Amino acid sequence: MNKGKRTKSEKTAGSDAPERPKGAGSDSPSVPPSSYELRILQSLRRIIRAVEIHSRKLSQKHHITGPQLACLLTLKDSGALTTTGLAQRVYLSPSTIVGIVDRLEEKSLVSRQRSRKDRRQVEICITDKGRDLAHNAPSPLHDSLAQALKELPELEQVSITLALEKVVDLMEAGRIEAAPVLETGTLAPSAPPAPGKKN
Repeated sequence: MNKGKRTKSEKTAGSDAPERPKGAGSDSPSVPPSSYELRILQSLRRIIRAVEIHSRKLSQKHHITGPQLACLLTLKDSGALTTTGLAQRVYLSPSTIVGIVDRLEEKSLVSRQRSRKDRRQVEICITDKGRDLAHNAPSPLHDSLAQALKELPELEQVSITLALEKVVDLMEAGRIEAAPVLETGTLAPSAPPAPGKKN
């Protein structure tokens, strides 16, 4: 008997076993987590760059920055707000809002007035000039993005919004100042080390 050859019945034995799909098992290729991290980082950088470019265009064409426009639009929709109230709406600190409101007031786009309900409080009110600018100003989002979002079904708009908000939650970015229109700046140089000390 030739032990090197299998009989026909032996060849068919086990043929009912499911065929192993190609690429299945421990040897199958998988995407390493670091690839997702890199893709997310690259996407965030591209978003930041696009927002920075759009903010510069806003400043050049309409003489208003992205965060200033965000504050103006918020005041147009919400009415008069205190510094703290406006800060909460646009996710900026009250001290940052003071600087933004100062510049808007210099342009006669907003005014500060005593609250009728509580004379101890000062409210920020949008002026007629500010309302006109807010009405005629372009979207605070990048033009192509704003138009593309309008053309998407509402369900997709909701999905995109929720996904981005989830990223913010994962980054715990709620602790970081970020206006609805992000604007970044150069970091201030650190103070020189004291004599005799090394960093």
